[in-house]
Amino acid sequence: MTQAVEYDVVVLGAGPVGENVADRTRAAGLSTAVVESELIGGDCSYWACMPSKALLRPVIARADARRLPGVSAAVQGPLDSKAVLARRDEQAAHWNDEGQLAWLDSIGARVYRGKGALHGPRKVVAYGPEGEHYSLTARHAVVVSTGSRAVLPDIPGLAGARAWTSREATSAREAPGRLAVVGGGVVGVEMATAWQALGSQVTMLVRGGGLLPRMEPFVGEHVAEGLREAGVTVRTDTDVTAVERPGGAGPVTLVLGDGERIEADELLIATGRAPRTDDIGLETVGLEPGSWLTVDDSCRVQGTEWLYAVGDVNRRALLTHQGKYQARVAGAAIAARAQQVPLLETDRWGAHAATADHAAVPQVVFTDPEAAAVGLSLAEAEGAGHRVRAVDYDLASVAGAGLYAENYRGHARMVVDLDREVLLGVTFVGAGVGELLHSATIAVAGEVPIDRLWHAVPSFPTISEIWLRLLETYRAG
Repeated sequence: MTQAVEYDVVVLGAGPVGENVADRTRAAGLSTAVVESELIGGDCSYWACMPSKALLRPVIARADARRLPGVSAAVQGPLDSKAVLARRDEQAAHWNDEGQLAWLDSIGARVYRGKGALHGPRKVVAYGPEGEHYSLTARHAVVVSTGSRAVLPDIPGLAGARAWTSREATSAREAPGRLAVVGGGVVGVEMATAWQALGSQVTMLVRGGGLLPRMEPFVGEHVAEGLREAGVTVRTDTDVTAVERPGGAGPVTLVLGDGERIEADELLIATGRAPRTDDIGLETVGLEPGSWLTVDDSCRVQGTEWLYAVGDVNRRALLTHQGKYQARVAGAAIAARAQQVPLLETDRWGAHAATADHAAVPQVVFTDPEAAAVGLSLAEAEGAGHRVRAVDYDLASVAGAGLYAENYRGHARMVVDLDREVLLGVTFVGAGVGELLHSATIAVAGEVPIDRLWHAVPSFPTISEIWLRLLETYRAG
């Protein structure tokens, strides 16, 4: 039996991005339905941000303590992996989404559990777990926020090898004796950091010449050094040409390009993402199933008046916080259009434009050392045609870094637009730098002039004094 219901807005996907869309449209007084086939809260809550950072926090805390005289002797033993995993489970709400369901209920959003798919313009069919069908019509907007999934490369033998993706890596019940990690991006380096500290012998196999290739080159160098010091084997310029795991159980063998064979107990593939758009009915509205969805700055899908795509599916910035930002922008734009209020389309930093996706995307990588960046790297800025100067400084020379830890190592760079004298990007690598990033994000997003930044006095003795040193270096020419 099919039930027909009409709403102002229908959201496909109840991860943090979809939840934020619902929050904004409900706050604007628009009736909103949300359709979710898995756990409400999405990957971030159960298989990505929250469980991964719960695994990493004890690792980083111990590493920091080991670099402090008076404390280091007390933390030389192994981590209590059972306690770490138990806290991870707690932070992932034990994979129970009742709390998030209650929150959606509290804002007045109607939740449909089950598979949702487009069925023509402004139409969504929700297929319930008991075989029931709901035909949902959206008066104003349908929003796709179905996220992305890990992609397995086309390596012979991999399909049947039961390799880990990010989901298995963040939810595993115990540390494997030997873990092979294929890929040198964020998932690869973070999970190598976590499982090495929890007792695995980790080998990283990276096709390119370094780690974290989307960040400044010095970042990958520092992170690789930290991983090697922790006991991880990091091998760059290495191709995996075949995988062998008969029956999908027992040890797994990786065959390298030179014929070398490496055996591990588990294999993590961390080489890329694809949009979860292959089975959501895109073909019924003239779009290609499985494709990324191209949007304008209000997150409306190009060529449509009613379809929006927020979060990973639009490929602008595959980060939870950036998807939530897009959700706030899209929610405001949907409400404005529904209420026939003119959009602030001429205001680059207005309420209806996701400008930060282009100019001020922040990201922290929770390794030891941490990496944090916002905006454009030097190469990106030069590639975009800006006349720029990179200003570099050794983080270890700042007094606050010496207090933070013995033998502190790190680096900072700001990329200055010489024509406007504002920052286009800032990158830090070093222990504790994640908490420096928001000041950089404000400087980049706010396009704060260098001369005004000079009056933002950093407290002594904190690592934030790096700002003064960078500005002094810039002024010295």
